[in-house]
Amino acid sequence: MSTTLIVGCGLLGRRVGKILAERGDRVFGTTRKQANAAELSAIGIEAVVADVLDPSTLNTLPEVGRVLCCVGFDRSLGIPMRTVYVDGLRSVLGHIKGKPRVIYASSTGVYARNDGGWVDEEYPAAPRHEAGIVCLEAEELARSSGFDLCVLRFSGLYGPGRVMRKASLLAGEPVIGDPAKWLNVIQIDDAANVAVAALDKVGSRPLYVVSDDRPIPRSEFYSLAAECLSAPPPTFLLPEPGSPEARREESNKRASNRLMKLDLMTNLRYPDIQSGLAASL
Repeated sequence: MSTTLIVGCGLLGRRVGKILAERGDRVFGTTRKQANAAELSAIGIEAVVADVLDPSTLNTLPEVGRVLCCVGFDRSLGIPMRTVYVDGLRSVLGHIKGKPRVIYASSTGVYARNDGGWVDEEYPAAPRHEAGIVCLEAEELARSSGFDLCVLRFSGLYGPGRVMRKASLLAGEPVIGDPAKWLNVIQIDDAANVAVAALDKVGSRPLYVVSDDRPIPRSEFYSLAAECLSAPPPTFLLPEPGSPEARREESNKRASNRLMKLDLMTNLRYPDIQSGLAASL
């Protein structure tokens, strides 16, 4: 029986754990709160109460054959991103027992391309803003750990309960940003299946870009989302110069999933937003 530890049972981690448990694997998953243990148990995940920010709680991590690190970042906690992604990962890696295969969930935010061109595994990662810089630093830490590592650089995750700017669209508020710039996304169930494939594929490439088959302009994504929600057609507002939104506007790229489809997931259930948004909303 395969054994897997999921560090961070949030949107992605829970879905991965459920897939593995349903096929008969033994799955452990970390949660910061004992109150969440029952929810994890209901989908077949054995809860391990541990917090990546408290190394003393990581001594109970079980020895397994594979580990998926996909801890999310909660801005409401007021904890710096680097503390969670880098310091937290360092603590986890230092407490992993044995020599498991390790999958690290990163982000296409490590790419700073801004001319609308394509990025892939060979395109240089040279982030200019905090989120991408921290993600790349965490990747490099994981690579130096000595484990059999595969990094998955996910584009934007969406799915039931998580569609970008849903509340704003329903309220008729403008979307901050250039409607012509590209969005790269992947439906959460497809993202989870890619993560499972990466866990299973011993000897895979060390890095994959994970995205759906078709990058889309913002205008197309939000127009379709509004239609699915029976909301007013979206309007767009360019961000104020110097604002956080303006800094994010510097990115404009299209993510290639060629190697992901070649090695891990030939056919996506939701290859683009036409099928994915309807299923999510």
